[in-house]
Amino acid sequence: MGAETIAVASDHAGFDLKEDIKEDLKARGFDVLDLGCHGPESVDYPDFGIAMGKAIASGDAKRGVVVCGSGIGISIAANRNPAVRAALVQTGLAARLARQHNDANVLALGARLIGVETARDCVDNFLNTDFEGGRHQRRVDKLGA
Repeated sequence: MGAETIAVASDHAGFDLKEDIKEDLKARGFDVLDLGCHGPESVDYPDFGIAMGKAIASGDAKRGVVVCGSGIGISIAANRNPAVRAALVQTGLAARLARQHNDANVLALGARLIGVETARDCVDNFLNTDFEGGRHQRRVDKLGA
């Protein structure tokens, strides 16, 4: 079995941070599915949040990272797909709790709100934290109902 595939997607405001995250993921041995965008030219964030939703729903990736200026728009777009549990975070602790309590499968980041080192801490916590299950499972089940 090969390396886990992590999907990444961003709009133009999140492009540089997405590229940093993509290189970090590759360096850690993950296969990266880059859903775009592919440059700093203005694009519409919903297109890339929707692409993430399709990648998660199809099984092309089990987890993903989406980035826009605030992280808000692209997380809303990704969460339109019922297979996605995207969590917008600004700290490593929030990323850890999103995994432990909400079984988040997509991490959303705001490139205009956090720096690259904070983003790396968020990604690290997202990737290295397991879902606790237990009392949280019934709540997560309701999200997919």
